[in-house]
Order: sequence, then structure tokens, then C-alpha cells
Amino acid sequence: MDEVKQLVTDIQQGSIKPIYFLMGEEPYYIDKISEYIENNILDETEKGFNQMVLYGYDADIETIVSNAKRFPMMAERQVIIVKEAQELSRTIEKLSDYATNPQPSTVLVLNYKYKTIDKRKALYKAISKNGLIFESKPLYENKVPDWIRRVLQSKNYTIVPKASQMLVEFLGTDLSKISNELNKLQIVLPEGTQITPEHIEQNIGVSKDYNNFELRKAIGERNELRAFKIVNYFANNPKDNPFVVTVSLLFAFFSQLLQLHGLQDKTPRSVALALKVNPYFVNDYITAAHNFPMKKVSEVISVLREFDVKGKGVGANNIPQGDLLKELLVKIFR
Repeated sequence: MDEVKQLVTDIQQGSIKPIYFLMGEEPYYIDKISEYIENNILDETEKGFNQMVLYGYDADIETIVSNAKRFPMMAERQVIIVKEAQELSRTIEKLSDYATNPQPSTVLVLNYKYKTIDKRKALYKAISKNGLIFESKPLYENKVPDWIRRVLQSKNYTIVPKASQMLVEFLGTDLSKISNELNKLQIVLPEGTQITPEHIEQNIGVSKDYNNFELRKAIGERNELRAFKIVNYFANNPKDNPFVVTVSLLFAFFSQLLQLHGLQDKTPRSVALALKVNPYFVNDYITAAHNFPMKKVSEVISVLREFDVKGKGVGANNIPQGDLLKELLVKIFR
């Protein structure tokens, strides 16, 4: 995010590159940077003649270069944005000649989503010298709640840790999906609101009481009644609670417990840093570690591997996933 802020600041201060090559697996920031350039380099009177949007599945490198070499009309610059530029991956290196000597009055933006170009080749070296390459890397899951907090803070909202964790477990690490849901919340909730699990449940449809986060907590507390209630809810709502996701999250949880057992320093701060979790949740992990000794944690991890395979249909044909979850809980608690 800091790199994005610096890029925007440079543009605002008039330091504008002739080429912006935006690439990487996470499309959110690629879209945001491209959108900012599209909306802010030229004013409305200049855009009609000097701003063009091309698409990688329609254009070729020759067409892009031909347009980039044009001079602007009654403006200091022209802006050419190539969306879905990854569709040109087989021929993208042909752009290296232009990148070596780009038109100074053109701002060429290439949105190269889900891929990267070879850093050893001429195109990368030419753009690095004469333009700007931005690589948008996916956030690790444990970093996403903090990203949610910072995005909301910039809009004068706050969020409780459990609410942000619910969003991550429901939406994964796709920042675009999360951003869309945050925008919905900002429409219905007044500025300054602290977003709670109740807000998430009411406006996004994630149950605050029956979700993977609560299942993990119930297991960690060895609250069998609560855990089985949650699993029954999952069995009745399988589309909203995929078995593979639940098993994956439980596997990550018990892997962290194994790591916790191996720590010499088990103070809350050290645990939070080592496990890369929000300090708010550290007590949940410490409680679970007391309830599940290291030997038992190792056994549970083996069981989770076994059920991950079963959930994919190996050795468990035609067994409802709800029944698999119940069987899994029995083996975890026994």
C-alpha cells in the first residue's frame, strides 16, 4: 500500500512516467492505479482527443505502439490504457523497442493481471529504466485483517477484529471482493461507525455465530456441544460452508498450535508475533494449546489430512460432507 501511495503522490506532484507496467497476481491495486491515472492525468476537456482505452484481446503490440507514438492534440500529454494486457503475453516482448525510447508526451499504462514478465529480458529492463513497473503481490491471509482496518480507517470507520476475521474467512484474500463488501457497508452505515459482527451478519450474510471462526474457537475450548451445533448448521448450509474450506482452516489452526507448543517464550506478544495473528486472538490459541497437548495436536493434524482426502471423494464416495464433518469432530475430541 505504501508503494501505491508513493506512486499517486509522484503523479500529484507532476512526476509522471511515460510507461506504467502494472503486473501481478492481485488485481485490486492494478485496477486502482489504472483508474487513478485514467481519472486524474488529463482534465475532462483533454480526454476526448487524448485518452484511449485498448484491450489486450482486441489490440496487438503494433497497434499499441502506433497509438503511443502519436502526439497529443491541444494538450501536454495523451494517456493510453491497455486493459487485460496479459492477453498479449506471447508477444509482449515486442514492446521492448518502444520501451527503450518511449514517447515523452504519452502515458502508456498496461494492466498485466495475474502474470508477471521475465525480469531477465529486455522489456523489463527497458521499462525499469524509462518507466515504472509495479508488481501487485497477493496478501497473506494473516495480513488481510490489517488491510481491512487501514482501508476503513481512511474512510473514518473502525472494525472489531472478529468482524474483519469473519470477512476474511467468508471472502478469502481477494481484495476486490472484500473492497466491494466494505463499500456496501459504507453505504448503509454512517461515517464513524465501528463495524461489528452484527453488521457483517445483517448486511453481508455471514452468520456471526455459525462460521469457521466460531467453530475453531469452540474446538479450542473443547466445547463439544457448541462445535456440533455449528457443524449441524454447516451441514444444513453446505454451499455457504464448503467442507474443504473448513478443513483447510482447521489444519492451519492446529499447525499454529503445534508451532505454539514449540515456542520457548509464550508471552502474548511473542505468541502474536510468532503465529502472525492479531493480539486480540492470542488467548484463544493459548486456551487451545492447554486443551490440546502437542501429541494430540499432531494426531489431529494427521486426522485433518485424512479428511481432506475424504472430502475430495477418495475413500468416502457418496458420504454427505455434513456427516464427514461430524465424524471429524468425533476424532478431534476423542
